[in-house]
Amino acid sequence: MTLWNGRATALALTAALLCAVPAFAADKKSAKDTASFGTLRSTSPEDARAQAEKWLKDAGKFDDKAFKAIWGSEEKPLIDKVADSIALGDADADAVLKMARNPEAPAPEKIPALLDKTSKAPVYVKANVTLAYAKALANKKVYEDALESLRLVKADQVVDPSAYYFNRAVCEHGLMLQPEATDTIARLLDDVSDVPERYKMVAALMHFDMLTWQDQDLGWIARKMDVIQRRLNLTRGGEKTQKIQREVVVRLSEMIKELENKKKGNCNCSGGNCPNGGKQDGPNNMQPGSPLDDSRLGGISGPGAINNKKFKEIAAVWGKLPEKERAKAMVELTRDLPPKYRDAIEAYLKGIADEKK
Repeated sequence: MTLWNGRATALALTAALLCAVPAFAADKKSAKDTASFGTLRSTSPEDARAQAEKWLKDAGKFDDKAFKAIWGSEEKPLIDKVADSIALGDADADAVLKMARNPEAPAPEKIPALLDKTSKAPVYVKANVTLAYAKALANKKVYEDALESLRLVKADQVVDPSAYYFNRAVCEHGLMLQPEATDTIARLLDDVSDVPERYKMVAALMHFDMLTWQDQDLGWIARKMDVIQRRLNLTRGGEKTQKIQREVVVRLSEMIKELENKKKGNCNCSGGNCPNGGKQDGPNNMQPGSPLDDSRLGGISGPGAINNKKFKEIAAVWGKLPEKERAKAMVELTRDLPPKYRDAIEAYLKGIADEKK
């Protein structure tokens, strides 16, 4: 299924998913989970700066010049400003962040002691350094370690809950943890009242991507191969990677045998064992190669009509911007997103702009 099918479909899937994603996981939440519905919000830059300054002064490590250099940056995300401020007064935090952000550093072998569940560090330090650490690892596609560390803290403990849920969803999506990623995306859109537009857009893209996933099909194999390649790039070719490789080999062997049986006329396609592209018997029959029409995007019934003023305004402005301004806008729009989603966002905006020409 092609992700970009023109302006109408792109707008439909994005608008529909932004409205519908919370409904997919709402029934999975416990009363404890839903207690924070709509109540989480990022700490204001002014309050975050005041908190960081107070912590440094209480620790006797305040450096006015270095502190102002951190908070004087307009490009640096809030969570990085807070974590970098903590690093000024905590050598362990400084080492953890430098390691995570170093593109040449190998993937960590375990969670740093400062961030581990046995750590005695204050919640303010542990939670915010953990989020900055996980964000840096997610940008390097070290999803396993990033997710493991995020599971040790809570969204309401960090200065930017939207960044917590967004990076957690990125890791879960990258690890093919579909139920977990769906739930996290719902938490992002349900529980946080000030989610940035760029997070909403990418969350919609991830959720739409997962709606096309089918177990054990060629797409599943391709995703597993991506996981294998990523782990090998991280020099993690051990038992876990080998297990995934065996899963792929077994499934490919099964698919080859299914194709051979079908060619010989020995496959009745019952039980969902047809080769990819075949038609299953029974109530769940479907043609995997057939794209969803607009009326079914995001699981919502209806004509697929779009009335989304926000996205129309973005499209109109994008189409009129000079190339330099587009590049500048893209930098701002994607400044703290994982690289894998930047092309998708640019393609989305470009597709809308092209349709207006």
